[in-house]
Amino acid sequence: MSDENETAIIARPSGNGNGIQRTGFGSSELENRRETQSAALAERAKAEVQARFIVALQRPRDIDEVRVRLLKHCKRKRFAEVAEYAKPVGGRKITGPSIRFVETALQEYGNVVPEVTVSYDDDEKRIVRVSVTDLERNVSYYEDATVEKFVERRQTKGGDEVISSRTNSYGDLVYRIRANEDDFANKQAAAVSKKLRNLGLRILPADIVDEAMDLCATTRRSEVEKDPDSERKKIADAFFALNVTPSHLSQYLGAPVDQASPADMDALRVIYTTIKDGEAKWAELLDAKKAERNETAPSKGANAAAAKVREKIAARKTGNGQATEKAPEKDGGQ
Repeated sequence: MSDENETAIIARPSGNGNGIQRTGFGSSELENRRETQSAALAERAKAEVQARFIVALQRPRDIDEVRVRLLKHCKRKRFAEVAEYAKPVGGRKITGPSIRFVETALQEYGNVVPEVTVSYDDDEKRIVRVSVTDLERNVSYYEDATVEKFVERRQTKGGDEVISSRTNSYGDLVYRIRANEDDFANKQAAAVSKKLRNLGLRILPADIVDEAMDLCATTRRSEVEKDPDSERKKIADAFFALNVTPSHLSQYLGAPVDQASPADMDALRVIYTTIKDGEAKWAELLDAKKAERNETAPSKGANAAAAKVREKIAARKTGNGQATEKAPEKDGGQ
């Protein structure tokens, strides 16, 4: 073979990275190769994923240990108070684990990776993909959350960009206003948290979740029974921060707040968590309670909240067995 038909590849340093000199067939060329930032980030992400799976295999979870640690949380008063939410469904109450509960449960379960990725973004909305992966079982679930870039308010102020207006189910005129950075960040965080909760419940063992929720209810009731008057004041103060007055609470209970039973106060704690986490609005819950007592028909807003709950129940049944559903108690509890 002549020298003209030979090909030699020689690594040579170039001015902006590594260079490869190719010689053969009577010609010679120098190819410059640069390590781009995207390639470096891709390799880093790949290494992180591999490391997570390796650590998960080397340190597998002990399900009995997980159960004991989670139940220990449920014995704490402050955790038990925010561990459950309630929503109206056609005159009944659907209860389930709250966002805060699932976050803590996933931490104790271990070897689980929640991830959030933006898949679409424009001036009107952003779509984020929320996924939860069990590294030990190599099982992953995901859902897309669409976050619209506006908020609804009854009043506008200077500088607001009004997109449109509509009449809500209560006959009030509300305005759709372009969300600022803080409003949008809060809205996206709430949407992501709800998706993470639903996906987390598909991974967590259903029997442990049910046992933990029962213990949380027991913890709440025991704290109320120790000092009911103090608990009534704390509940009233907490709701007042949400612009719900004691008179509103009396309307919900059908009796003065100072006559609330331990079951009533437990129900109010659950409702407070529901409103604070953005699961439902006070007006919708009040309408559903009045409909439960056959005082009024449920409003469109209450029916809309009920439809959202049915979707969440279907998601839970897909991955976690039967949903937790409790009929309302006659004494005004859930």
